[in-house]
Amino acid sequence: MIPFKMGRVEDCHHGFPVTKEKRKGVNFMHYKLEYLWLDGYKPIANLRSKTKIVELDDFNGEVEKLPEWNFDGSSTDQAEGGNSEVILKPVRVYPDPERKNGYLVVAETFKPDGTPHETNTRAMVSTEAAKGFWFGFEQEYVLMEPSGRPIGFPDGGYPEPQGPYYCAVGYQYVAGRKLVEEHLEACLAAGLGITGVNAEVMLGQWEFQCFGKDLKAADDLMVARYLLFRTSEKYKVQLELHPKPISGDWNGSGMHANFSWPYLRDVGGEDYIKKILAGFEKNHEEHLAEYGAFNELRLTGRHETASMEKFTYGVADRGASIRIPIFTVQDDWKGYLEDRRPASNADPYRVVNRIVSTVNEAHNS
Repeated sequence: MIPFKMGRVEDCHHGFPVTKEKRKGVNFMHYKLEYLWLDGYKPIANLRSKTKIVELDDFNGEVEKLPEWNFDGSSTDQAEGGNSEVILKPVRVYPDPERKNGYLVVAETFKPDGTPHETNTRAMVSTEAAKGFWFGFEQEYVLMEPSGRPIGFPDGGYPEPQGPYYCAVGYQYVAGRKLVEEHLEACLAAGLGITGVNAEVMLGQWEFQCFGKDLKAADDLMVARYLLFRTSEKYKVQLELHPKPISGDWNGSGMHANFSWPYLRDVGGEDYIKKILAGFEKNHEEHLAEYGAFNELRLTGRHETASMEKFTYGVADRGASIRIPIFTVQDDWKGYLEDRRPASNADPYRVVNRIVSTVNEAHNS
């Protein structure tokens, strides 16, 4: 077995000590590290995680103190059984709100030769190209009973039509608030950039908003999803990220991406924004390919969506592909834009990479 170093402690994959030397006079503490990564399942990757216990004399979330690790990629559609190890490299660390001396570790996947794994979508993003970009994700989701129906739906039937559920209060209009509040507190305790929550248009459907700069926005969203899945386990409900979990006259779920960059925030201008949006129209199909699976069931031109067949934009238009917020117009066409096309199950790293690429291409044209 090949040992690796972690601060002043040496161990190997399963924690067997490389040396039995005692370290006198130093109080080492056990830390619970939950490594998180995306698997290789298609068309939508799943979040995976496992816990590593390490001993350190001092730790406050420094990513450089954490070891690389590995996992059985043959169990996650990321390797063959005969050569199954995939490497986990820590890239960002958050406090774990539910564990004493616990931390959540966002990790990238690598091959044993040190190259990024094919499923490592975070590695797709150029940190230099994304510098200065801000993202605000609006993550919609539906809480489902084990029967496959949204919580709050009556057995064997449907609630009254959409209308009273959005941002609602009251037992007849809201389901799942206790879980949502617990998730909100967990996200804040973990230091995530959560900026709000609200009940959504369909009964049992909710949304949280997550803001961050550069790649941290996507990392925060992945950890927020992880905490939401973990919270759902306690309440024995299923977290559904499918963009159209209930067919018929019900809203689907998206992951709207609000985004800005230095020039748009500081200079902007109507002509400049229209130039950028022309670049988005040019790359409409490329964006849709990166914006999640089963999105064609949601992007129909109904239920506050644009049709995926045509790129559109408009001021304050939630039926457009990209909405130009009224605040942006009022501030001399400076501020941010909202891409309403990403599905609720979209990979935020793919979304960030695609938006950054299109903006930079259009900006420099």
